[in-house]
Amino acid sequence: MNVNQISTTHLLDTFSEVFPEDTSIAIADSRTFIYYKPSPVIDLQIKPGDQVKQGSATYKAFSLRRSIFSYIDSSVFGVSYFGLSVPIFNNGKPVNCVTAIFPMRKNYSLPAFFTVKNEDCWYPVAVSDILYLEAENRKAKIVTEQIQGYHKFNLSEIEYLLPSEYFIRCHRSFIVNVRAIAEIQPDFHSTFLLIMKNGDRIPVSQSYASYFRKQLMF
Repeated sequence: MNVNQISTTHLLDTFSEVFPEDTSIAIADSRTFIYYKPSPVIDLQIKPGDQVKQGSATYKAFSLRRSIFSYIDSSVFGVSYFGLSVPIFNNGKPVNCVTAIFPMRKNYSLPAFFTVKNEDCWYPVAVSDILYLEAENRKAKIVTEQIQGYHKFNLSEIEYLLPSEYFIRCHRSFIVNVRAIAEIQPDFHSTFLLIMKNGDRIPVSQSYASYFRKQLMF
């Protein structure tokens, strides 16, 4: 259903009932924002007609063709925020996207460490040391060069806690630290194979290949 077939007022009324007053709302087509309602708490200074910026929550939802909830750092709009973006489809194609923009709380910061369990012990792991994360047994397996272990959150829950400028979802089962990629090799059907610095090989699935290329600009 296209947003043109739904009244903007109805969409905003629905979102206003669901989200708190400090939430900003943006509506975009595949290229530009067509509506923006800032909150008193967070304002990304979006204007109707502005292009959808690469790296924004709206951009990610269009690129991945699915709803996303993601932390977006200040390099995109000058303000860090959490974005919940929901694409609206028409004839199987995402034609519009509604994004709820949540402010970063003053007492909130992204974690610098995650604690993982390996056998019967727990180990603190610095986020900067993570090579990649893998979905396994409904938990997130975190891999570094020194150790690997399991976090209590699953991959989707932990994704929005990672700094988006370094960590990219490349497969529904993998998130990689781009600083830990040693080599990118072509694979079958326009996909890629990532060779990590520890020698592990991580697939980039077809559904994430286009988004992955845009994020790494190749």
